[in-house]
Amino acid sequence: MKSGSGGSETSGSGDIVRTLHLLWDTGRRPSRGPKPGLTVDRIVEAAVRVADAEGLEAVSMRRLSTELGTGTMSLYRYVPGKGELLDLMLDRVQRTGEDLSVFGDDWRSALEALGRETLTLYRRHPWLLKVNQSRPVLGPSAIDGMEKVVSRIRPMGLRDAELVSVVTLIDSYVVGAARTQLYAREAEHRTGLTDAEFWAAQAPLLGEIMASGRYPVMASLSEDAFGADFDHFGFGLERILDGLEALVDRRARGGS
Repeated sequence: MKSGSGGSETSGSGDIVRTLHLLWDTGRRPSRGPKPGLTVDRIVEAAVRVADAEGLEAVSMRRLSTELGTGTMSLYRYVPGKGELLDLMLDRVQRTGEDLSVFGDDWRSALEALGRETLTLYRRHPWLLKVNQSRPVLGPSAIDGMEKVVSRIRPMGLRDAELVSVVTLIDSYVVGAARTQLYAREAEHRTGLTDAEFWAAQAPLLGEIMASGRYPVMASLSEDAFGADFDHFGFGLERILDGLEALVDRRARGGS
């Protein structure tokens, strides 16, 4: 369900058939191994924990063997390699709950919930923004999520391809917003300057430039125009939904 971004890793880069068997639990399990209790689930959960704490680049079979207290070669009995593991991680973090009430009672509230839930997902797992998911390997979590969303937005009355495009539209918007937020956090970490300190350093000179009369429109903006208190994400999401609502209304009246 997630489109992702053009990052340093690419989904679907492993053995696609083997990955599908692992995702859907249709493959043969190792009959024996040096570490009793070791499972694909445990390996994937450990990989997600490492990626959340230290970034995707920290995830390796050697690192996971240390986390799980087993030999590196033991992991390969369960997961063929990093490519397949990445697809398992992607599907794992997309798991949704069974409570459909979070999607509201109509298509608009469902899409708003989708947008906000997806933003929360990227904030919780920022490494997702480093993965190119343009060709996802579809596992149970991804398809389950699409099933729940599309079932809620089908009353929009759009064609099937348009319904899929609506979901992609929301996700693309969220990816952009999440990436901007991630970059801001990374900039603060790398420079040691908070956002407030960064802009405060520019304020004296920018104040003089605004007072010069060269940029009258910019100078006329209120002090809170660029403030952090305004919900830019929510404003943009609502405008997207307004546009979709206009389309739904037009289709209901027989327009194209």
